[in-house]
Amino acid sequence: MKFYDMELDRTDCTVIHQEVVDRVRGTMPDDDTLLDLADTFKLFSDSTRLKILYALMEAEMCVCDISVLLGMSKSSVSHQLRILKQSNLVKYRKAGRVIYYSLADEHVRTICRMGMEHVLEDVED
Repeated sequence: MKFYDMELDRTDCTVIHQEVVDRVRGTMPDDDTLLDLADTFKLFSDSTRLKILYALMEAEMCVCDISVLLGMSKSSVSHQLRILKQSNLVKYRKAGRVIYYSLADEHVRTICRMGMEHVLEDVED
């Protein structure tokens, strides 16, 4: 049985535009890739992590500076930075005993900016 035949068995709908369905099916990422993407977006669902990312969009910062900026404990900031670092959204460098954090790459900046543009667009309409 073809993939689209199995899909039809799970719905009460029939295919109207088979060529569109086939074309789009050919462009769909695999399930593992989409799960990875969903996990990445989950990281952006926490306002504390977003505050940290926005701070790092402006400057490379250490935990103490981020802690003061956000009015949070160093341990809370460190915990969130660990999550962001493990997910490759931030990177760090050591300078003596101080560790400085920054965005991992321009993709992170782009995601934040595009998300904000979308939010502000909804407000303006």
